[in-house]
Amino acid sequence: MNRSDLVRRLVLRTIADDYENVDQLILCQVAEGGAAVGLTIERSDIVEALGGLTRDGLAKAYLLSSTKPSTELQGMPPLDVIETDFQTYFYITKKGIDLLSGDTWWPFNSEGEPG
Repeated sequence: MNRSDLVRRLVLRTIADDYENVDQLILCQVAEGGAAVGLTIERSDIVEALGGLTRDGLAKAYLLSSTKPSTELQGMPPLDVIETDFQTYFYITKKGIDLLSGDTWWPFNSEGEPG
């Protein structure tokens, strides 16, 4: 498994149970997972992974708001700037769930430690 595949899997697992925002949660959790196996993962790595996951149909992007209905976005939105209003969220698709359910590789043991 190469670095890019690891980042993609970490991102996919992070968005597997709820809508998540890059700057609110995904970056922190994926960077923490990467650090546990000796990798430094930057925001740009996560944006790149989300772009690939979206193109491959494994994730979808949404605009979420507390005052407006949610909107599914077509493709990957531009995320060049750190969001402070947390409107752009990502969620796993059925295809992504199917990939993870058949995925036996995971770099962490049941205690969340590398192994």
